[in-house]
Amino acid sequence: MTMATTDVDIAVIGGGIGGLTLALALRQRGLEAEVFEQADALREVGAAVAIAANGSRILQRLGLGDQLAAAAVVPTALQYRHWRSGTVVADHPVGDAYARRFGAPFWGIHRASLQRTLSEAWDVERLHLGRCLAGVSDRADGVLLTFRDGRTVNARTVIGADGVHSQVRRHIDASVPVYSGTSGFRGMVPTDALPSLPSPSAVQFWMGPGGHVLHYAVGESVNFLAVLDGPERWPHQAGHVDAGQGELNAAFADWHPVVRELLGAVPQSPRWGLFTLPSPLHWSRGRSVLLGDAAHAMLPHHGQGANLTIEDAAVLARCIADAGPEGYESAFGRYERLRRPRARAVQRASWDTSEALHLPDGPTADIRDERLRTLDGWLGWIHGHDPESHPASVPPLADAHP
Repeated sequence: MTMATTDVDIAVIGGGIGGLTLALALRQRGLEAEVFEQADALREVGAAVAIAANGSRILQRLGLGDQLAAAAVVPTALQYRHWRSGTVVADHPVGDAYARRFGAPFWGIHRASLQRTLSEAWDVERLHLGRCLAGVSDRADGVLLTFRDGRTVNARTVIGADGVHSQVRRHIDASVPVYSGTSGFRGMVPTDALPSLPSPSAVQFWMGPGGHVLHYAVGESVNFLAVLDGPERWPHQAGHVDAGQGELNAAFADWHPVVRELLGAVPQSPRWGLFTLPSPLHWSRGRSVLLGDAAHAMLPHHGQGANLTIEDAAVLARCIADAGPEGYESAFGRYERLRRPRARAVQRASWDTSEALHLPDGPTADIRDERLRTLDGWLGWIHGHDPESHPASVPPLADAHP
């Protein structure tokens, strides 16, 4: 039996942070979208997410500030520590001081809580679950979307917010994710299981030779990401592999006891390969355009994946609304011109920061530590950005990374 093709004006592929933020931003400008998500339920993916001021200011403007603030933890500080001694190399207050400096709060929040808030603000009737995209083809009057369940949609405009393995991106660009040569272990530990942890409410980086550990509070727990150099090659295009028993603890055996306590408090996770996605030559093709990780997946060392996606959503919604129903070419061109330089700058900064955090002790690490003590120089251009007031923001070369 042949299913009828459904006609829609705007189809958003992906019901994650980017897709739902875009849908809400479009609605705020008087436009309605249909969101198609491959999962049959909006489950938690990843333990937590850090929403910096460049993301939280946009979510506040969408009317979600109170709900997200109630579910989030505001860190007390951003600290960088020596891997073995635990000495605080740099210490920057967050909380109210951060909000005053950058014009919006910093939130540590469960990814599931953020996604739930976004989905509840959206219409359940316009969120189509269990719709895994199988094919994209151009038509004279739109884009034909074919889903694995056999249903088809003809959309006047398509936004691919479907992540690093985007099916929409395959329609636009043939490039694939690039392995960074680093990998990570993730975990969520109850705070009361960490009696030795100093400043448990602070965002903390422990920096050392060949690795680093990031952790921050989320609710009554501490979320961590432990990153190591290697392996030299990754066995899969992306995703994770099972690690040998005790591999994580062995890699950090010489680190400060607090680090060992944190990493040993929960069972070892799989080992995640850390990938980046080169920005394609073009972010759009015909009536289809990319958003977030589908356009510019980056390493997590600035915590900016979700934030840049939220920025994209705000700018793209404005460009589409300003251009009108048939102005997709001008809308997509303007969107790409506004977003590409910033996305590439943050991608590069995240890559370079990975190397900087893994330096052995010595003169180069001392220079890095001195730069880390100046927050505005290398961090301000990211967190202080407001894409609705200043659409493009890239740093002077010297300020891109520590």
